[in-house]
Amino acid sequence: MKKKIQDLLQRCSFPDRPVDCAVSGGPDSIALLVLASSAGLDVTAIHVDHGIREGSDKEAETVAVAAERFGARFESRTVHVEVGPNLEERARQARYRVLPDNVLTGHTADDQAETILLALLRGSAWQGMSGIQPSTSRPILQLRRSETVDLCSSLDIPTVTDPSNTDPKFRRNRIRHELLPLLCDIADRDMVPILSRQAELFRSGGRFITEEAQKIDPTDSRALEEAPKIISREAIRNWIWETRGDDHPPDLATIDRVLDVAFLKSLATDIGNGWRVARTDRVLRIEKPEAI
Repeated sequence: MKKKIQDLLQRCSFPDRPVDCAVSGGPDSIALLVLASSAGLDVTAIHVDHGIREGSDKEAETVAVAAERFGARFESRTVHVEVGPNLEERARQARYRVLPDNVLTGHTADDQAETILLALLRGSAWQGMSGIQPSTSRPILQLRRSETVDLCSSLDIPTVTDPSNTDPKFRRNRIRHELLPLLCDIADRDMVPILSRQAELFRSGGRFITEEAQKIDPTDSRALEEAPKIISREAIRNWIWETRGDDHPPDLATIDRVLDVAFLKSLATDIGNGWRVARTDRVLRIEKPEAI
């Protein structure tokens, strides 16, 4: 067993500091707790109860028992999430609001593959296709879900089965249980490492695009016109996103309307929620809604 854990740790990226681990009680997060403790780190396991389903408070007990077994501290936190549209995303946001900064999460390579396919279905650009960004906050991202399940089973650790993980009303579940297995069948090979490798290619290209876009003044229409379109689009995207300070960057149609302003095809354009981009001669500016 010790060798199995050491082999898994070779593919992990734990930071060299005391860590907080988000532990729901599922195999991935329990494996995160086990591996962090086995790496000799000072670990606090934090369970968040969303109160969405009956009996969810008992899941904290499973995490507390595992934390005690592996010498970690345990904390339980509660959030309230109303049942309704976009439940998965609202629960995720509520969870992160009560978790510490730099909390470690149990995302695996399978989560990475699912995230990339979700981005593809949403029509995301290279940022979305880059998937989950590798970091020491996601230390088991190179491990497979089957490995976390096997680790918990080998150590005879009770884990929580979340019934929502099989509910087809959540798109990620259909990707996990229907689309990804079908892709593997069609390709006649495991697509998870293939998709993970594609994400790395998008990240590498994305870093170059971002660096080049930072060299451009997005208010200078001449600079935007002279640059490759992908660079100009990125400069505009970041300018609008940073200025508005909201959760989502502008979509491609909005960015291209702004480029039409820059390329003297129009004088101004709406960029959403009352914000506008206008031009005087060859200089662009962002205009706030009157209410702000």
